Amino acid sequence: MSAPTVVILAAGQGTRMHSATPKVLHELCGRPLVLWPVHAAQDAGAGTVVVVDSPARALEAVLPEGVQLAVQQRPDGTGGATAAAIASIRDDAPVLVIAGDVPLLSARTIAELLDAHAASGAAATMATTVLDDPSGYGRVVRDSHGAVLRVVETKADGDATAAELAIREVNTGIFAFDAPALRAALPRLSTDNAQRELYLPQVLDLLIADGHKVGAHVIADHREVLGVNDRSDLARVRALAQAAIHERHMLAGVTILDPASTVIDIDVRIGQDTLIEPFTSIRGHTTIGRECTIRCSYLIDCTLENGVNVGPFGYLRPGTVLREGAKVGTFVEVKNSDIGAASKVPHLSYIGDAHVGAGTNLGAATITANYDGRAKHRTRVGAGAFTGVDTTLVAPVSVGDGAYTGAGSVITEDVPPGALGIARERQRNIHGYSERATPSLDGDAPRASSQHGDPQ
Repeated sequence: MSAPTVVILAAGQGTRMHSATPKVLHELCGRPLVLWPVHAAQDAGAGTVVVVDSPARALEAVLPEGVQLAVQQRPDGTGGATAAAIASIRDDAPVLVIAGDVPLLSARTIAELLDAHAASGAAATMATTVLDDPSGYGRVVRDSHGAVLRVVETKADGDATAAELAIREVNTGIFAFDAPALRAALPRLSTDNAQRELYLPQVLDLLIADGHKVGAHVIADHREVLGVNDRSDLARVRALAQAAIHERHMLAGVTILDPASTVIDIDVRIGQDTLIEPFTSIRGHTTIGRECTIRCSYLIDCTLENGVNVGPFGYLRPGTVLREGAKVGTFVEVKNSDIGAASKVPHLSYIGDAHVGAGTNLGAATITANYDGRAKHRTRVGAGAFTGVDTTLVAPVSVGDGAYTGAGSVITEDVPPGALGIARERQRNIHGYSERATPSLDGDAPRASSQHGDPQ
């Protein structure tokens, strides 16, 4: 059997989301909804993946390379959406149709459905599941021998009878078809229903009427086929997706002390024996090595090598690289910077657009002034350097290997290797100041004193 063509129906706007953003572009654990079935299809061995979009083509910008886009010109239902992709369907490979708002469908389940379809010899195989509350779903009607007779839609009053509404086995909106059979049936769909739409399940009716066999494959875990219609649905699906992500990392040797208070995106990678403490968010394509500790921090699109220590309350922004054994401490923000092996940024600092060598210590409140109002500039700090507390490095500037800066310095010129850079106003003491600045005990205004010179 040739690698399947997978068609993902994603042209609906999702009005129940009450959002200017198309439903399938809403984010789920670091990935737009529509990309969850795209990745699952690719992982299941799809030869071609086609995403059906509306004429606005809002999804085009997020689709991975190699994924095709088809346009449904009119919002005329799932049948019309599938027909929009017909030009991309090969006759020598099965066709799998998936809804773009069903993000938890696994590659394993896709493969099982395709295997069941191939083994049955059916012209079409529908994926079904059994729900305690099937409201809103199309019901699967079988004959006395268990064969599929039809799918009854229930979107509007009059679509189904009371007996049909009592059925708990539902259509998941996922179908495997023989391509020639699908191609022949789609032009024959009708809008003779309450919604006046072209329903894809009517293809099954047409195939049965033509004498073809239609099979069904029951998906045991109904959570895999949960759809997202509104933000409440999205929250329920997010909880399931996040729990699965946590489980995958913990089974691979990562300690997550409190999964309920931890956010980890789908594309995050974490090495074994790393500890994730509560109230940590790890987003985007972040990679964390082995034996790291992350405490109550926010990380996005950054790379941490082995043995790194972050937080509490660290903020690592995109482009950050922490080399082996580096430490970023309390209330430190790092952006687009490379922090060398065993270097430390212990607390209360902002390091942006910088390169810091190995074994360097950046004192509390070290700031890289990287933006001059028009452009960003980089700071370079060498290996084994030490910045004093409250040092500001005004980029572009460099601090050499083994160099020091004095506390409270504003460094605007390069500090040579091994040198001490100090840039601050010389201290001046005004003697007797407290006598003039403190009110008298009887409540009078502060006394002026002529004994110690000009109070200014």
